Amino acid sequence: MVNKDQVKGAAKQATGAVKEAAGKATGSTKTELKGKAEKTAGKVQKEAGNVKEKLK
Repeated sequence: MVNKDQVKGAAKQATGAVKEAAGKATGSTKTELKGKAEKTAGKVQKEAGNVKEKLK
């Protein structure tokens, strides 16, 4: 089963990846770093969701 943290985490990872790619394409270091940060936050949230599922 999938919980909301897993879904939201995966969505954040995808959004972060798009921002990171856009930052690279446009040469915007700020956008690229924001994308990397969002991607990392998504990984953490998704892992938290995985742990919750395992504990059930």
